[in-house]
Amino acid sequence: MNYKALRKTTCCILSAVSLMASPLASVGAPVAGVTSLTGVNVANELKASPASGISLLLSQYLAENSIIGINVEKETTEVSKLRIAEAPVQTEEEEPVEEEAPAQEKEEEQIAVAQVGDCVNVRAKASEDSEVLGKLYNNSVGTVIKEKDGWYKIQSGDVKGYVKGEYVVVGDQELIKKVGTRVATVTTEKLRVRKEANTDSKIMELVPAGEDLIVEDENAAEGWVKVSVEEGEGYVSTDYVTLATVYTYAESKEAERARLEKEERERRAAAEAASKSASRGSSSSSGSSSSSSSSSSSDREYSAPSGSNGSAVANYACQFVGNPYVYGGSSLTNGADCSGFVMSVYAAFGVSLPHSSSALRSCGYGVSQDDMQPGDIICYSGHVGIYVGNNTIVHASNRATGIKYTSPANYRRILAVRRIF
Repeated sequence: MNYKALRKTTCCILSAVSLMASPLASVGAPVAGVTSLTGVNVANELKASPASGISLLLSQYLAENSIIGINVEKETTEVSKLRIAEAPVQTEEEEPVEEEAPAQEKEEEQIAVAQVGDCVNVRAKASEDSEVLGKLYNNSVGTVIKEKDGWYKIQSGDVKGYVKGEYVVVGDQELIKKVGTRVATVTTEKLRVRKEANTDSKIMELVPAGEDLIVEDENAAEGWVKVSVEEGEGYVSTDYVTLATVYTYAESKEAERARLEKEERERRAAAEAASKSASRGSSSSSGSSSSSSSSSSSDREYSAPSGSNGSAVANYACQFVGNPYVYGGSSLTNGADCSGFVMSVYAAFGVSLPHSSSALRSCGYGVSQDDMQPGDIICYSGHVGIYVGNNTIVHASNRATGIKYTSPANYRRILAVRRIF
């Protein structure tokens, strides 16, 4: 036996074991979650000592010298595998699987449009016995989440639930386009609507900030859109409007309850104000059948408000036919614009309304065109009037005609009919 060689080998083993017990051994444990060490280049250490660190150096030496007859390299490799298996492995957190994948890939095919007489219920589950969460009105839209047993789960506004498939149409591009309203919202103080799509063209009408105009054509001319106003169709620069498509969405039970309560309060307040106004008018006239409405440049006299219903409002408004139109004005005798006229007529009955045709679309409560009654506010693109019966409105039309009658009431597309009383 070569004692000299054996002694040399034993010394190497003891040295290696000593090194393995030293702090340097921590360099060999990157797989256990260590990502950085102060003063140590971990990347370089990984290249030299992959899984088993210094123990691999020892195994290589013993294998080369065939000491004790053990395949140390194999054992070391198995130990390394065990270490890797037991070590906490760092992985990126996986996103939760969405259980409700869209029914179709294309976004436009995910749109459902209600096609019903009035509305369809949105339910918590795909069952007619399930709780009603809200209502999806005719021509309202929702985004399809999934289809289940003849039902569509949709998201419409703040309502998420199921509607029966027979009451909605999904993916019909022509229908989706039809039920959406393309609007241009005025972003400048005074927008000029021109006859043609250029700055040298005649100004048809002035529209104040915040008003919504219906877009008739977006591709008529670069930098211009064709819109609908009282004078007809004209052009506005896209520099002074914001374009958007407006849809109607489902109404939750809570929102419906709040809306109905608000409308009822407004009806009671309007009726009370009109009654008080009528009483004041009767006492102030004291035997006289007419009185001056306000300061006026004419010699005409106007009857004071009488009554507390829509017909009384219509009768009062009609006596100002022939008076002038003035942009931004609110005088029933010296000049008013369309919303100023409506505002001032109702102010005579003690009802406060905004001086904005767009804002008037949400006053009072909505009724259908088939149910229009005298006193109702008829809303158009950038314009409003008061319905007086017989398919006729009275309104402050434009500078050329002033306050006048127009029939039929739907001479332009009606956007909303709002009732105050």
